Amino acid sequence: MASGRQLIKSDRGSMLTMSDDNVMMKQIVGTHAPDGREVDVKTLLLLVEDILKHATQQIDSSLTTSQAHAEMEDKTYHVNFVSMLDALSYTIDRISSEIAYKALDGTDAHATTVSLFNMLTSYSWDAKLVLTLTAFALNYGEFWLLAQIYSSNELAKSMAILRQLPSIIEQSGPLKPRFDAINNLIKVMMDVARCVVEFKDLPPAYISNEVPALSTAMAHIPTAVYWTMRGVVACEAQITSLTTMGHEFSISTTVAWELSTLAHKLSNMLDHLRKQLDTCYQYIDEKRNVESFQMLKNLFEMIHIDNMKVLKALIYAKDDIQPLIDGSSKKRVHLEVLRRKNVLLLISGLDMSTDELSILEQIYNESRHHGARLDSQYEVVWIPIVDRSVQWSDPMKGKFESMQSSMPWFTVYHPSLIEKAVMRFIKEVWHFRNKPILVVLDPQGKVVSPNALHMMWIWGSSAFPFTSLREESLWKDETWRLELLVDGIDPVILNWINEGKYIFLYGGDDEEWMRKFTSSARAVAQAAGIPLEMVYVGKSSKREKIRRVIAKITVEKLSYVWQDLTMMWFFWTRLESMLYSKIQLGKLDDHDPMIQEIKKLLSYGREGGWAVLSNGSNVVVNGYSTTVLQTLVEYDLWKDQVPVKGFDMAFQDHHFQLRGIARPCSRFDFPMTTGRIPETMKCPECNRTMEKFSTFLCCHDEVIPDELSK
Repeated sequence: MASGRQLIKSDRGSMLTMSDDNVMMKQIVGTHAPDGREVDVKTLLLLVEDILKHATQQIDSSLTTSQAHAEMEDKTYHVNFVSMLDALSYTIDRISSEIAYKALDGTDAHATTVSLFNMLTSYSWDAKLVLTLTAFALNYGEFWLLAQIYSSNELAKSMAILRQLPSIIEQSGPLKPRFDAINNLIKVMMDVARCVVEFKDLPPAYISNEVPALSTAMAHIPTAVYWTMRGVVACEAQITSLTTMGHEFSISTTVAWELSTLAHKLSNMLDHLRKQLDTCYQYIDEKRNVESFQMLKNLFEMIHIDNMKVLKALIYAKDDIQPLIDGSSKKRVHLEVLRRKNVLLLISGLDMSTDELSILEQIYNESRHHGARLDSQYEVVWIPIVDRSVQWSDPMKGKFESMQSSMPWFTVYHPSLIEKAVMRFIKEVWHFRNKPILVVLDPQGKVVSPNALHMMWIWGSSAFPFTSLREESLWKDETWRLELLVDGIDPVILNWINEGKYIFLYGGDDEEWMRKFTSSARAVAQAAGIPLEMVYVGKSSKREKIRRVIAKITVEKLSYVWQDLTMMWFFWTRLESMLYSKIQLGKLDDHDPMIQEIKKLLSYGREGGWAVLSNGSNVVVNGYSTTVLQTLVEYDLWKDQVPVKGFDMAFQDHHFQLRGIARPCSRFDFPMTTGRIPETMKCPECNRTMEKFSTFLCCHDEVIPDELSK
């Protein structure tokens, strides 16, 4: 009994007087002489966790799940593990006996711990720790096994009496703080052991001791191992004292505090090690991502017999799950359904507009009606890109599922399947900047268009197979005509073209200008005796204001107007796509009169009102609001030229004279979310190199947030 009191006294004294950790650790490190022997510490630790879990249910182990338990059972019955235990059993028994015996004779805790290090001199730091915990688990597990079964097992009952267990159980109330302190210390010791073993498991191919986080951790692990083994000695001392001195030992009020102090010390060490471990994992992730990124780049430079290697690298490399959802059946399918097909990868975030989706779906469905040839040759796959740094939330989940369910083509089952390296590749190599892109892969997985969305908006499914070569070919066959602006949007205008009518397309948001313009245009048409139709096509921004303008035009019957805002969105998107298509092909400033007119129209659309006059298919004038209106108002000045030159040439000549008097600034806005922004750009009006600015813009199109409207 006296030896037990001496144990507590000597342990407390050593914890308080051993202030120089450096001296102590120098002694511990001096015992370390590993000979390279390998111990399966992970499986051994799983076994220890299982024993301690059942010994006391108060230990909350993150690894004692049913899956981990099954893994432990599977590994512990493995022949290699059994043979390893045979080799280690002597060492484990020696440690078990050592800590139990030293606890009985009152040996100083530090001295006991040093004796364990001397016994384990040939083992690595993680093996020393796990073997010591294994020995403790044997003693502690036996103690609780007897406590749990002695009332129902005669053999256990007799052994329990010798261990004084009945009296300890009777005193369980007063002893509860001590058992809580022991269990809490065991939990921290196990957490430290897991952490140390994780460091051992770090892949040497991706991290070395030259990495500061790992070298720092390696320098601190001996200290963490020492104090954890010291914790084992302290726990063993408590259990041994209880079984040798019985409930009398419970009168000590300092034991729980001392165990808690030790647990706190270990917790601080654990926090430090975990921070270093997290940093190591980040470093390894970055190295792996760099490697995967480079492998992806190399993969796209190789020649393949089909597209499966490329698709697996981009979407999902393993065969254990079906990574796609079939849009038509809504069932999960394997990547095999895309083998040797032209694959259009629709890459976007979760903010893809309903306008974009509805038009794309319309084009997709139209292509499906072109016959089996097209149907069997290309498929669309949506690849959702979600920022991994943003926590996946219920609203995000709802938005994703809503978008996925609305798509008739294939979609990736979940955004988490897309690896970080793939996202980096998509952003850096394919220039994805949140605006949707449509990357086209041929049946061998080769990129044949970095973004076919532009040509799809312009020419629809007739752009098949959506290659850059096809895009260039379509531009060669294209001319500056009204169909280029309105094709695929409104059959009414196409009918007017076929009827040979004069047509004014106009836009902007200045209601007063629109009233003057439409009335002047009608007056000129009547005076010149020409059949004229007018259509309002809105503006590329200010959606809500345009909605009000449409209502005014309809009420006042100023002209024909597109009531569907999606049609207006598509008109402007197609125009922008023409510009982006030329940028992508590297032919933005190639003196092509057609692209100069498209640039003018886009610039006018940003600056204010505008109008395009055509005679059937042929564009007569593409002008800014003030010059077109003035040309109409000044009809009397040029009407005498109509019989001589014809209406078209007379209108053109007078408008050209006015252009020199009033020419607005040319302006182009490229959102930062646009993948390819040109370094320089020529003005479509004067052909000078334009100035470049950074602009912050808000058009208040959407509903004002609640927090701003209060």
